[in-house]
Amino acid sequence: MSPKSLPRLAALAVLPLAVAGADAQAQSHEMAIATLLPEDMGNNEVYPALVHFKNLVETRTDGDVEVVIFGGGQLGSEVETASEVQGGRTLQSTIITTGAMSSFYDDYQLMTAPFLFDNWRQAWAFFDSEWFADFMSGTIEEADMRYLGTFDDGGGFVAFTNNERLIETVEDLEGLNIRTEENPGHVAIMKALGASATPLPWGELITALETGLADGQFNAPVLNTTFNFDEVTDYTTLTGHVYNSAAWLVSEEWFQGLSEEQQAAIVTSAREAIELSHGMSGALATASWEESCERFEACYIMPPEQRERMADVARPAWKAWIVDDFGIEAERVDAFLDEVARVGEEVSRTDVSVYGQ
Repeated sequence: MSPKSLPRLAALAVLPLAVAGADAQAQSHEMAIATLLPEDMGNNEVYPALVHFKNLVETRTDGDVEVVIFGGGQLGSEVETASEVQGGRTLQSTIITTGAMSSFYDDYQLMTAPFLFDNWRQAWAFFDSEWFADFMSGTIEEADMRYLGTFDDGGGFVAFTNNERLIETVEDLEGLNIRTEENPGHVAIMKALGASATPLPWGELITALETGLADGQFNAPVLNTTFNFDEVTDYTTLTGHVYNSAAWLVSEEWFQGLSEEQQAAIVTSAREAIELSHGMSGALATASWEESCERFEACYIMPPEQRERMADVARPAWKAWIVDDFGIEAERVDAFLDEVARVGEEVSRTDVSVYGQ
């Protein structure tokens, strides 16, 4: 056993005591939630949403369900916490991002589609729809976990940073060496756009940029400023070519042990917490982008016509990868993309008909 695993195992071992032991009044159920994000009310959208969820659930169940939040990755990696949640004994809930989520539910890899959303309104309407809830219901059978909602990971939309030039068109990516996550879908997208792709773990990213192993990378503006990428790259462009997300899951076995009233409290409180997180996510991403423009040598927001040019190149390459290599049926891919497009059109049409007439 690795010495590094001992603190995580110790934390998990005392979870029932941490949740239920200190209070004079015993609780009927304990709901421990793990997240990699810090326990900070101001620098991410997940922790404040979970705090709101805790307050709602404990009030609505008259304290019969007690919620405890473990932030900062103190209970282990996303894969480790999700594996614990499947049993539901020591950990009942977790929040995991796209790469880890795809390890438990293959179809979530569809979220790597390039240029999936045009704006936050479309993304939020899609994530909060009955269609997407039905799409995610497969997590119960495949992973013994129930889907509660989707957070925007770092604000969702990503921005390039690089050392060579400002990316204003798809041609500006030609010849750049871009670090990607260790995700074949992202590699396929970069190659289609004319860049080289260097898949590297997060811990090696700064060194790769400092040494020239990579010319650039892409992440949400929140991460680009938090981790000071302006110190190792000069230019940033908000393309939104990838939308980072994180799924919120709860143990199905544990959930089924609750009363109907308690289940309703969990579900309705989660939905309100997700709505709260959306606004905070957008605000943090906007503030971080403004900060990027102050800290980087130059910044640029790619206009819709150039995003569409880039999408026309990236989408066929990504689809070929996800169908031929990853193995998702083309019909399922098309249904997913068609629904995203339909939601976008409906949001735009409704906005105009309600507020523009």
